[in-house]
Amino acid sequence: MSDRDIGLEILEGIREIKEFKEGKIKLKSRELSEPSLPAEIRKKLGLSQAAFAGLMGVSLRTIQDWEQGRREPSGPAKSLLRIAEQHPSIFLEIA
Repeated sequence: MSDRDIGLEILEGIREIKEFKEGKIKLKSRELSEPSLPAEIRKKLGLSQAAFAGLMGVSLRTIQDWEQGRREPSGPAKSLLRIAEQHPSIFLEIA
């Protein structure tokens, strides 16, 4: 079991929103860079399209569509691509 107090966390969040609206604090934000092209990431990992599709949790056809420019990865897929690119050893641990 967790020692978290969800009610307290919610109240702290509400206080933070109020302080932000009043101009008392600035919220932290972070801009994420776009990952490299899926084909580049896959090749750096040394994976076939089929193996890469399996790790990404998408179909082989989806990988092919990304690599041929017919489709672009969406939010969750972009996140996985960032992980694969920035932390390849972690990504390959699940291979």
